[in-house]
Amino acid sequence: MSSVQGSIGVLHGSIGVQGFAGWLQATSASDLIKSASWVIPLVQSIHILMIGVVFVSCLMIALRVLGVMRTDEPVEAVWRRFAPWMWSGLVVMAATGMTLVVGEPEREFGTVSFWLKMLLVATGVAGTALYGRSLRAAPTGAPATFPVSAKAASVLLVILWLAVIFLGRAIAYDKQVWGSLSPHA
Repeated sequence: MSSVQGSIGVLHGSIGVQGFAGWLQATSASDLIKSASWVIPLVQSIHILMIGVVFVSCLMIALRVLGVMRTDEPVEAVWRRFAPWMWSGLVVMAATGMTLVVGEPEREFGTVSFWLKMLLVATGVAGTALYGRSLRAAPTGAPATFPVSAKAASVLLVILWLAVIFLGRAIAYDKQVWGSLSPHA
């Protein structure tokens, strides 16, 4: 067995992710979350609302960069209006996401969709931060037009956040979405 195969085996073995998920599932925090039948649905609802806030905020900024909406406003003003909503939504999304993981760790950690979602969320947060930095460096005052690269970044970020939404929903249907790639296949 190669060292890569061995590493993957450890991650999915009793010592790695599955072992951690089992330990977390047995904690009092997990029991507390699972003990009230309304907690998981409420937290999921808030989590879903927050991805909507993040997505719409990102979409509004992207549409400004693409020259589709708010073209009478400088991009900096559009960023200032929507970025606080986006970052606040991400904070609440992180808190609710951690609650969901603690409440159902074996369900979450045992899906391809969860891990892909986490990868895309990390990429989205970093990409959005860099994107925001470049937009804030744009000329202030008169409405600006943007190069093709900035417009492409806008479209890519919108697609990325749409993929996060899809993967979040796909967690519940991992086997149907990924087939034999799903650990539950």
